[in-house]
Amino acid sequence: MKILVTGGAGFIGSNVVDGYIQAGHEVVVIDNLFSGKKENVHPNARFYDADIRSEELDEIIKKEKPQILNHHAAQISVPASVEDPIFDADINIKGFLNLLEAAVKYDIEKCIFISSGGAVYGEASEYPTSEKYLPKPLSPYAITKFASEYYLYYYKHQHGLKYTTLRYANIYGPRQIPHGEAGVVAIFMTNLLHRSPSNLYHFPDDEQGMIRDYCFVGDVVQANIKALTLGDGDFFNIGTGRETRTQQLYEIIFQAVKAIRHDLPDHLKTLSRFKARPGDIARSCLVVEKARKHLGWTSQTSLDKGIRLTLEWALQKNTTE
Repeated sequence: MKILVTGGAGFIGSNVVDGYIQAGHEVVVIDNLFSGKKENVHPNARFYDADIRSEELDEIIKKEKPQILNHHAAQISVPASVEDPIFDADINIKGFLNLLEAAVKYDIEKCIFISSGGAVYGEASEYPTSEKYLPKPLSPYAITKFASEYYLYYYKHQHGLKYTTLRYANIYGPRQIPHGEAGVVAIFMTNLLHRSPSNLYHFPDDEQGMIRDYCFVGDVVQANIKALTLGDGDFFNIGTGRETRTQQLYEIIFQAVKAIRHDLPDHLKTLSRFKARPGDIARSCLVVEKARKHLGWTSQTSLDKGIRLTLEWALQKNTTE
C-alpha cells in the first residue's frame, strides 16, 4: 500500500512512518520542518519539504498517487492556539482542507485523521470519557480538531472519501519535542538530565497537577496500522484508560533518571508551581473499549516501561550528538 504521511518528520508521525515501512508499505512524507526534523524521516521514505497549505501540495499528490492519507501535520500547542487562534486555524483547518481537496481530486481511497481525545472533550462531565460524549472543546486547537472531524464526514458524504479518526490521549516517547501539552514528558526528562528545575501547572483545588492519560508512541503506531483497513467512517479514543497526575508523572521520570544518574540532587524533586494556563483542562482520561472492539487495539506499554524506553532513547541521542 502507498501511504502519504503529513507531519512525517515530527515526533508521532515519524514513528508511524517507521511502523508502516516495517510492515512493508511504501511511504511518502510531507513536512515543512517547522517542528519536525529531517533526521527523523526513515531513509526508505520519500521526503518532500513542503507546507500542507501550499499549492505545491497538489503537484506532490498528483505525482505520487498515494492510496492512503495519514494526516499528522498540525499546530500542536494548546497555549499557542490561545495566543494566536488565526495561525492555529490556518494550519489545522485551511491546511487540512487543502489536503482533502487534493485527496478527492486524485482519488485517495482513505484518510486517517489524527484528532485529540486529550483536548476535544473539554472538561467532560463523563469521566473517564468515551466516544459517546459530545465534545465541548475549550481551546482553539481543540476546536480546529473537532471541526476537522466534521469536514471529514462531509467529504465522505459528498465525495465518498473513506476515513478513520484517531482521538489521541497524551502521547509520549522517543523523538518527542517539548511543545504541546503532552510535551511535559520531554520537558521533565530534559530538565532532569541537565539538572535543571521544572514547573508544574495546576488548578487552585489540586496542587498535584492536572490529570492526563499518557500513551506510549509505540502503541500508537499499532493503532495507525490497524486503521489502514479497519474503522471506516468512525472515530476512536487512543489511550490507556489510566489517569496520571503531573506530580506522579514527574516522580516516575525522576526515579528513572536517578537510577542511571545516581548523583541526581534531591532538591530537584521539588517542582515550582504555577496556575494553569489559558486553554488548560483539569483532567482528561479516555475510555478505550471501542478501539479494542472495532480495531483490535489496546495499549501494551505501562507508563514505567514507556518512560524507561524514552529515557534510553534520550541518553543514546545525547551520546551521538
